[in-house]
Parts: sequence; structure tokens; C-alpha cells
Amino acid sequence: MLERYFDLSPSDKKELLETAAERSGHSPHLLEKDVWVVWSLSALFRSDLRASLTFKGGTSLSKAYKAIDRFSEDIDLTYNIRHLIGDLMGEFSEIPPSANQANKWTKAVRERLPQWIEAEVKPILLRVMSEEGIRGELSLDREGKDSLLLSYAPMKFGTGYVAPHIRLEFGARATGEPHESVPVRCDLAELFPDIAFPEAIPLVMKMERTFWEKVTAAHIFCLQNRLKGERFSRHWYDIARLAQSARLETSLPAKEFGEQVVAHKSMFFVQKDQFGASIDYAECLRGRLRLVPTEAAHEVLAEDYAKMVEDGILLQNAKKFQELMDECAEIEQRINRALTQ
Repeated sequence: MLERYFDLSPSDKKELLETAAERSGHSPHLLEKDVWVVWSLSALFRSDLRASLTFKGGTSLSKAYKAIDRFSEDIDLTYNIRHLIGDLMGEFSEIPPSANQANKWTKAVRERLPQWIEAEVKPILLRVMSEEGIRGELSLDREGKDSLLLSYAPMKFGTGYVAPHIRLEFGARATGEPHESVPVRCDLAELFPDIAFPEAIPLVMKMERTFWEKVTAAHIFCLQNRLKGERFSRHWYDIARLAQSARLETSLPAKEFGEQVVAHKSMFFVQKDQFGASIDYAECLRGRLRLVPTEAAHEVLAEDYAKMVEDGILLQNAKKFQELMDECAEIEQRINRALTQ
């Protein structure tokens, strides 16, 4: 039987991480955190919650689909809205019939989701930690109340941009579909086949929908000319890498997925532009998508991107920020042109 990573002594873990960093060129603190990311997914998707959860976001793109060469530090999960507030939804789909209903559903989700996390998710993780002899601390995020923080004692440290905890962030205003089962392994597993690392087989949101989630988020950022871009530049990096992936390269703009995202965000995530006017998400599908911010927002995003590069999050061949923006400008033109032909 293979020796488990979590059974290694602290000195052996440090040595393993240092050796892995030399072999891979990746930062040891990121390789360490990756183990905890996969362990968290494994614990959740081996539980009775499996059929109700969907793994999504940037971490799903890097860990499940290998579509982006970026370390993604947190775990985004959707808890099926029907399993949380099905009593309010009746025969309606995940898209409410009116803004009034959307507000009622959102209020119910905000009330019930933290209770569900505390009553269902936290006990599962604590039980698995106890069964497997794994040391860590779990706490409910006091600010957002929709996240669990799994803190661990790190063997290695970076610049501080990436913290030694896993943020499991839950949403419950969608079903999580379309999704599919995709295996996930630790980055260290390929380097040390004689060590047993966590593995998981989560239900993962299809990357085509995740692409449009990120595209619409970038569009809103540009229209709002946001001056808060902390940890936000990763979306542009992901958009550029996804647009080059074999799966999406021939199918952009994949309009049906864009329509799903636009319909959902138009109800649940109403936004205003920098002048206070309501933003029409459907403009993204009419050839008026915007992906490149200007002026101060451009500078804020550039600063965040530099911090990502400094901490080694972009695992290989980090482009200059302006090169990334040029790529996104081409993607913007490509999508807009395709949608207006």
C-alpha cells in the first residue's frame, strides 16, 4: 500500500515539496495548496451531497479540464437551487418568471444557504478529517456567510498573495447544469507515483458555460469602469486561454451557452454602469461585448496581474499584461463579428 501524503512527517513534506518545485518549476506553496484543494473536492464528492453540487469556476478549468495553465486557489461550488428552495420554485425552471420572484428566491437563498453550510457541509468535512487523521480548521466566513474556510498549517510560503487556506465558496441560484463528471488529481501525483495523494471525481460545470460566465463578468467590469480589481485579472487570463483551447476554439461564440448565462444573470445579478444606467446583458449577444477596460480600471487590473505573476500563479510563460489585453481585444472582435453575421 502506498504511503499517504498526509502521513508524511513535516520534514518529509517540505523535502517533497522542494523537490517537486525543482522538477516542475512551480512554487512549492502552490503545490502544497493544490493537495488541499483536491482533498476538499474528494471529501465533498464522496459524500451524499455529490448529486447536489457542481464544481465550477477557474479551479475547475485548471484542475478538471486542464484548459488553463494557472493555479486557482479557491473552490467555487453551486448547490442545486431546487434542493435549497424547491418549495418556492414550483414548476418554474431555474430562471424566475419575474424580477419580483427573483428577489424572493434570492432572499430565501441568502437566508438558507449559510444554515445549510453550517448544518450539512461543515460536519461532512470535519468527519472526513477525523476519519483520515487530517489536521485543519474550518470556519464559516463571517463576511460573505456563503463560504467555508479550511485553514491548514503550511509547510511552505509564497509572497502572501495566496493564503494557506481553501475557500469553499457556495452559490445556490442555479442548478449547476450543464455539468459532467471529470476526474481531478493532485499536481504532485505525476511527480511522485509512490505516494498516495487525494483524488476526486466531481460533477463539473461544462467549460463552455464557464467561459460565458467569465466573459460577462469582464463585460460588466468594463462598463462599470471598476477601480477595485483585486484578484480579478485572472478572468482575462482564463478567457484568453479558453479561447485557444481545442474544445472552444472551433465553437466560439457558443451562443447557446451565452444565452443561458445572459438569461440567468439578467434576473439574479442586475448591474448598473459607471453612469448609473441599467446594464443589458443581452448586449453581449448583439455584437457589443466589451472585454478590454480603459483608463484607471485598466491600471488597477494591471497591478493585480503583476501580483499574480510575482507569486507564481501563472504557472508557465506569463505574458505581459498588455499582450493579454491585446489577445482579449481580438477575442472581443471575434465574438462580436460572429454574433452579427
